[in-house]
Amino acid sequence: VLQSSNSLKASYEDWLVTYGLSVSPFHLRWQTALFNRQFYNWGRWKPRFLYLWFSIGMVFGILAMFGSVILLGKTLLQTLTQMLTEAPKAQNDRMLQVVVSLLSSGLSLRAVPGVNLPVSQLTYFFSAILISGVIHEVGHGVAAIREQVRFNGFGIFIFIVYPGAFVDLFTTHLQLISPVQQLRIFCAGVWHNFVLGVASFMVLFLLPAILFPFYYTGVGALVTDVTEDSPANGPRGLFVGDLVTNLQDCPVYNVEDWNSCLGDISEKSQVGYCVSAATLQQLSFPARVYRRLDGTVECCSNNSLTDICFSYSTKLDSPLYACLPARKVIEASKVCRTNMDCHKDLVPSFCVTPSLENQTRLIRVKHPPHIDMLYVGHPMHLQYTVSLSSFVPRQNFLSIDLPVVIETFCKYLISLSGALAVINAVPCFALDGQWILNSFLEATLSSLIVEKHKRELVGFLILLAGSALLAANVALGLWMVTAR
Repeated sequence: VLQSSNSLKASYEDWLVTYGLSVSPFHLRWQTALFNRQFYNWGRWKPRFLYLWFSIGMVFGILAMFGSVILLGKTLLQTLTQMLTEAPKAQNDRMLQVVVSLLSSGLSLRAVPGVNLPVSQLTYFFSAILISGVIHEVGHGVAAIREQVRFNGFGIFIFIVYPGAFVDLFTTHLQLISPVQQLRIFCAGVWHNFVLGVASFMVLFLLPAILFPFYYTGVGALVTDVTEDSPANGPRGLFVGDLVTNLQDCPVYNVEDWNSCLGDISEKSQVGYCVSAATLQQLSFPARVYRRLDGTVECCSNNSLTDICFSYSTKLDSPLYACLPARKVIEASKVCRTNMDCHKDLVPSFCVTPSLENQTRLIRVKHPPHIDMLYVGHPMHLQYTVSLSSFVPRQNFLSIDLPVVIETFCKYLISLSGALAVINAVPCFALDGQWILNSFLEATLSSLIVEKHKRELVGFLILLAGSALLAANVALGLWMVTAR
């Protein structure tokens, strides 16, 4: 039995070696020479252009090394400040904020699957990580071949659940070339990630022009999804395919307007509606007035789904309250802040304002040709549960999701590829920054510090400080994620 087990183990190991596979706890790795010819073709294509390309990348990589230290230092101070404040700053809807990435897998510790990254976004997240890693390593590989370093192979790995890529270079050749040549190779990954981020940004910026033959923009925000638990769900709510044109008196031409309008509505006080004195007298009915726990006033029955308590004032100082049918009050009424806004008409009118709990707003959402949706709740709940797009299909057979997919993927590429560039440039052990720093010191300090061991000591101390800075960001980043 033992002999059979050993034979099976040997066969399994031979099978792994044959197919370039390596398996260890939390780590799966595959390496192949199938792409070597393609890499050599790329590395020998237009030598003068590649020399200029990777020389620019070398300058960028050196600047990125210093810049990454400043950026991580600033991030650390901001995180510490946020931890020490009693009420941390609320994070707005940003383009996937990434603070810490590890190695060439692009692992982000402020975008952790299952913690603060929606399950629906996992495909974008892992695809962007893999592409960013592959482009990073292609840069190293092509630069190495350009500098006459032997290229052994290309591979892909999975660390826990995070994918990444790597290239296998002949170390002896790498050590024999000059420090400047080494810099071109070591900086190529960071440089290619920066270029990928810029290219993704350009696609995102030019997307309206790219999709112009198929989609038009600037006419509103198209609803692409409404979650089941959304307050906008219902027979008089929002549906996929609806085009939102206004929130209250705030015009909506795209998704940015939608978010901006909701932000303004959330920050400002509730708007009122102009109602004539005759209509007010006709619609209102006697109701008991009482104060809520937060000090606001309620004057309608809790069982009412159509009536809302409104407050208004006459020439007297004390406000008056009336329970009114919300839709009849709001439809065909203009918004106002004071009674003066309603005095433009000859008919005596009052500015009636919904008397709601703190942070709660009554929002009229226009999505013609449908009847206006009246939403009562926190504006951010509406923002989080309704997905929209700025792109409206010119033909019915065109997908309403395609522009959203392209937009979202570009945003992930910008964020994760940028994070990979920044973090790999940090002078830290086991990252590209370690080799960039060592080659940079050899290229600049050889005449100032003749003894090699002294130059190595300087590099070791800098790497120690850079590693501590990155580790502090990692630790605090994890703490911030888990604490929330």
